[in-house]
Amino acid sequence: MIIRSASFVKSSPSLKECPPASKPEFAFIGRSNVGKSSLINVLTGWKRLAKISVQPGKTRTINHFHINENWYLVDLPGYGYARVPLQLRDKWIKSTRNYVLKRENLVCLFVLLDVRLKPQRSDLEFMEFLGNNQIPFARVFTKSDKISKQSLEQSITLYDKEMHKSWESLPETFISSTVTAEGRDEILNYIEESMNILSNTE
Repeated sequence: MIIRSASFVKSSPSLKECPPASKPEFAFIGRSNVGKSSLINVLTGWKRLAKISVQPGKTRTINHFHINENWYLVDLPGYGYARVPLQLRDKWIKSTRNYVLKRENLVCLFVLLDVRLKPQRSDLEFMEFLGNNQIPFARVFTKSDKISKQSLEQSITLYDKEMHKSWESLPETFISSTVTAEGRDEILNYIEESMNILSNTE
């Protein structure tokens, strides 16, 4: 897929304030500071499309970006650790949960996982929640440039082993780096293929 245009549409504090559900959406979520905004910028080729911060918890709303004028890319608030009041964090969780469960034009949710870390309970529980609610999702292991190839393979194997305890099959998986742009073409091709399948079933 070639990205010809990408523009910020709006930030929505809740599902009811999101843009009309008239076009396919592909959303990105993960623990705070996993690299969602950086990946969005790499995918689109616009370095400052999504705001980046080294401080966890900066994405506090549901952010829509209009891509090629025919689909939306969505940056969701991170879950897990963030230096914010619990009341505010609970508000993020509620708005994100409502979006994930009720957004009828959501085609795929990309769950970002820091490949440098061992399987995190919050990540595993969130993916279990998606599976139980039949939400289509894919895994994206981020920051692959930060570790060796051997460590990368070991980390993913560890995740696979942990998930196979309760999953019969694993979701689509991508390896990414915002430094080397690894995974960019694969993720965009997956989005394009998903949209083609969607258009053929309508």
